[in-house]
Amino acid sequence: MNNENYAKGIIFALCALFLVGLQPIIANSRPLSLDPYFFAATTCIVEAIIFLPLMLIERKRIRLSHEKDLIPQEDIFTLLNGWKNNKILLIYIGINFGIAQVLFFWGYQLAGSISGSLAQKTVVIFGLLFGYLINQEKVKYPQIIFSLVLFFGLILAVTAGKFNLLEFNIGVIILIVTAAIWMLGHSLTKPVLDRNEATPVQLVFIRNSLSGFFLISTYFIIFPIENFYLIFDSINFFFIILMGLAYGLGLFCWYKVLTYLGTSKGTAMTSGTPIITIIFATIILGDIFTIFHLIGTIIVITSVIFIVKPQKKENKDNLSIGVREI
Repeated sequence: MNNENYAKGIIFALCALFLVGLQPIIANSRPLSLDPYFFAATTCIVEAIIFLPLMLIERKRIRLSHEKDLIPQEDIFTLLNGWKNNKILLIYIGINFGIAQVLFFWGYQLAGSISGSLAQKTVVIFGLLFGYLINQEKVKYPQIIFSLVLFFGLILAVTAGKFNLLEFNIGVIILIVTAAIWMLGHSLTKPVLDRNEATPVQLVFIRNSLSGFFLISTYFIIFPIENFYLIFDSINFFFIILMGLAYGLGLFCWYKVLTYLGTSKGTAMTSGTPIITIIFATIILGDIFTIFHLIGTIIVITSVIFIVKPQKKENKDNLSIGVREI
């Protein structure tokens, strides 16, 4: 890895750290009139709009690389149109991430920003689990041990050291379920990426387009059609755009981190997102940060670093699908 790429990786990692850490603050600052379902639907649409030009630019670059003989003839069609071979899977992925987006906002609303940000870190555990079950990826004993330690730190923080699971915050449980849904979707799409039948940018655009369509088309079955006018309120519109930008640009920065640093270093460098959330939740939302939050955060972040740390050279790509809470 040359110094220039490493420097770029650091810059994108810091941007991703900030944007992901800010997402819970935006989610819990939004007007109460924006219910999680509508907020999720409109956020997905904004993300799709962000990634549309990125996808078009990428496709143009792929064609230019082919013209310069940098990409073989047999690979060009797969890179540009391979996604068409996975239409059923992509429809499921769109529904999968649409549901997860609703749960994301609902979970944060109930859990609070600090506890919710810690709950999101369970994505690394579900990345290991589904990577093993679906893609036959190896899991090392230290990763299992630190997964248990991570859960211990989360429970310590959420229960304020009481470990009373009967009073466990329902929002935290929802966000843990959300993490599982995310990583199930990532694990199912990993073979598509491995076969070069789509690029990460293509997948993000397709999944958010389908998620937005799924959520909007089903929203008015449950909620009154008059709610559509929520988008015309200037404050509501501001938060929809702000959330879409934070989510979409955060995801873009994450894929850049993967490109320049790799999964292990990238995940380690962005593992501190709860710290950003804690700072802004305390200042902006007035959330109370306790000693148990502090100890739990240290345990959770340390566990994430050790979980993604490659044990052997051949295990470096175990989490190559992107251990990311987006």
